[in-house]
Amino acid sequence: MITEAEYLKNYDASRYPSPLVTVDSVLFTLHQQVLCVLLVERASQPQQGRWGLPGGFIDIEGDRSTRDTALRKLTEKTGVSPSWLEQLDTFSGPDRDPRGWSLTIGWFALIAWSACESHIDSVNDVKWVPVSQLQDVDLAFDHAQIIEAGLHRLRQKTMYSLLPVYCLPDTFTHAQLQEATEIILGQPIQRKSLIRRFDASGMFEETGESVATGARKARLWRRKPGVDIHLFSRNLLAE
Repeated sequence: MITEAEYLKNYDASRYPSPLVTVDSVLFTLHQQVLCVLLVERASQPQQGRWGLPGGFIDIEGDRSTRDTALRKLTEKTGVSPSWLEQLDTFSGPDRDPRGWSLTIGWFALIAWSACESHIDSVNDVKWVPVSQLQDVDLAFDHAQIIEAGLHRLRQKTMYSLLPVYCLPDTFTHAQLQEATEIILGQPIQRKSLIRRFDASGMFEETGESVATGARKARLWRRKPGVDIHLFSRNLLAE
């Protein structure tokens, strides 16, 4: 019987057809009360000049996982790591890439606009595009489908968590969180339901500071370090 070591010594991966494997990320932010997604102009063929998601091939020597690839590519384009990143889905097939049968591992991420504003403003091949205007953009490959899947995941998780907080600056008010939640969901929510979830989540702490909001002052909050997102059993819109 051949040993595993002997088998691997003589194994020739080139004997077996391999698909193209990439990683692409749907990065969302909120800017001027609009939900936006980050797009990158393709500098080379295929589909040169079209706009697509930040991503690319896995660095086999440096990346220990597809999460590493996603973080590396997002950091290259934004200058900072996103505050939220989770795996979305795998998109595959013979027709999604003109180079041949391919698959991409999709991730979706959130970041505060202020965290990467200066970096993105300094480069020409990256831009924030409002989700509502994506139909006017010449998107590469099947990235419209990937963005749609990311948007669906974002809205679903928003109904069962306080995920929109990852689109906000480090310190924020209750009103800012409510506004972010309503923008993502596309409809108003009850403030008392949001505050009840906010208090029950255990995710936040007061900064001891406040900010003027008209004639009143609002307390500033921040996420506690090392605290995971809290998932609720009930739909926010059903409360």
